[in-house]
Amino acid sequence: MTIREKMEEREKELLSPFASLSANTRGRSRAEEECDVRTAFQRDRDRILHSKSFRRLEDKTQVFLAPQGDHYRNRLTHTLEVSQIARTIAKALSLNEDLVEAIALGHDLGHTPFGHAGERALNDVYPGGFAHYRQSVRAAEVLEKNGKGLNLTWEVKNGILNHRSTGSPATLEGQVVRYSDKIAYVHHDMDDAQRAGVFTEDDIPITLRILLGENTRDRLNTFVHDIIENSLEKPVIAMSPDIEEGFWDLRRLMFRSVYENPVVKGEEGKAIALVKSLYSYYTANPDAMSQEYQDSIRLRNTPKEQAVCDYISGMTDQYAMDKYREIYIPKSWHVY
Repeated sequence: MTIREKMEEREKELLSPFASLSANTRGRSRAEEECDVRTAFQRDRDRILHSKSFRRLEDKTQVFLAPQGDHYRNRLTHTLEVSQIARTIAKALSLNEDLVEAIALGHDLGHTPFGHAGERALNDVYPGGFAHYRQSVRAAEVLEKNGKGLNLTWEVKNGILNHRSTGSPATLEGQVVRYSDKIAYVHHDMDDAQRAGVFTEDDIPITLRILLGENTRDRLNTFVHDIIENSLEKPVIAMSPDIEEGFWDLRRLMFRSVYENPVVKGEEGKAIALVKSLYSYYTANPDAMSQEYQDSIRLRNTPKEQAVCDYISGMTDQYAMDKYREIYIPKSWHVY
């Protein structure tokens, strides 16, 4: 018996009857030989962790565009916080922690530069519409490894695709990540907003603070404990009604006070214009894209507009700004 098979047997013995077992995965798009050491979901986690899309998250906006400070979150630190919260919940509920981690690490692989501003920009100009959760699956399955993709399991792809608020993950592990994503960004975006001086604890109604906690740490603790207590030995992941209502009230407050705050979003219009300008340029000049995206059009018959979306959505904030300057800002003349 291989090490992998022994781990699969331990999953059957130790995990909840509602957990997703590695041995029972619905499989991959392309059949491949199993690893002797790692389970299917562990392999997915490792493939995502070592992907180029994952590394680029380090220079992609979470909320604050080009913040002047070392401690503001970016898309990578957000991803890691989602993973930590989700693993804590999964371990307490005896769910498959490897599956949870793979979904969490991969859920934002397709996110655009400049956060949701970039996402809205591409959605405005691309005829097929653009959503980061769909692009995250595409980045993993179509774009990585020069078009070969990561060949992830069905369960991981389903969790990534359905991590959005309106999603409906097929596994409890996917449901854990869906909640953890929201908990993470409400928690850390509020922390960043307080650091930036655009939000204070006094902006939260006293009734919410009494219900959920007096600070970000206490509220995070409330949400995690509530999910665990209300989901233990049940076939669905859920908060208690009062805490869930309080959570969505807090999220709505964050939209009014932070996500839609003109001070926070002061540069967003420029970011949107930049992304739209890049889209216009590369649809008119596809040969100016990196070779792999040109090959996607020529060798894999990807529609030009889709390839341009792939190229731009994969850019980091800094790379997008560099390309914009290269294309649209005149260079100073000098004699060589």
